Amino acid sequence: MKTKLYLATVIAVFSFLLSSRAAQPTPVASPETAVNAPEFKNLSDLKWDKILPDLGADSPEISILHVDPKTHATSLLIRTPKAIHVRKHWHTANESHTMINGAAMLACDGKRGEIGPGGFNFMPAKMVHESWLPANSLTFITVDGAWDINWVEGPPTAADLTK
Repeated sequence: MKTKLYLATVIAVFSFLLSSRAAQPTPVASPETAVNAPEFKNLSDLKWDKILPDLGADSPEISILHVDPKTHATSLLIRTPKAIHVRKHWHTANESHTMINGAAMLACDGKRGEIGPGGFNFMPAKMVHESWLPANSLTFITVDGAWDINWVEGPPTAADLTK
């Protein structure tokens, strides 16, 4: 009899614990957890936006890969359907370029440099620079703050597209 009573008590307590646990809300990821969550993206699944809509189908395109919710540091890709001269501009934050496809010519501070696939370039914040990108280029860019673009002499136009 004592064994049956003991077993019934254990089952009742266990059932109570299970039912009270099931009634608790499912934990939701906090913003801190979301910052540290892994992300996986394939090139074929990315959303692309025109950087210069006035150029129509010839406009370079941008895909934002990740923005840190705290620092606004941004990782992005830029691709070019046509060769283009990206006129002088600057960014509020430090920017780095890594060429994935194509070779880019970059100029700043009286210096020019070419980087090909796998090549890397760093531009300090607010440094005026320009680039020449070939058709079908793909550039990975990281910015240690929010990504912006400040044109010195206006954005590229159709005259800046080359064959």
